[in-house]
Amino acid sequence: MKKIMIASTLALALAGCATERGDRALGGAAIGGATGAVVGGLATGRAGGALAGAAIGAAGGAIIGAETTPRYSRCYIDDYGREICRR
Repeated sequence: MKKIMIASTLALALAGCATERGDRALGGAAIGGATGAVVGGLATGRAGGALAGAAIGAAGGAIIGAETTPRYSRCYIDDYGREICRR
């Protein structure tokens, strides 16, 4: 159990590092798939439940990861005090 907690903490810490839409979707799919597999396997006690949970978790994680992408990744203040943001 301790190993699972350490691995999930590291995965969640690294999940926030991506700023590109594709990277966030991939990270969300990985985290969602792993979590879904664990939950599905524990809930049903069968490999089929783990596979179904992984598929549902990966799809949900990819959607949520992609949709929570920051709108602008670089912002700065120009010489006139205006905030300029670029992708």
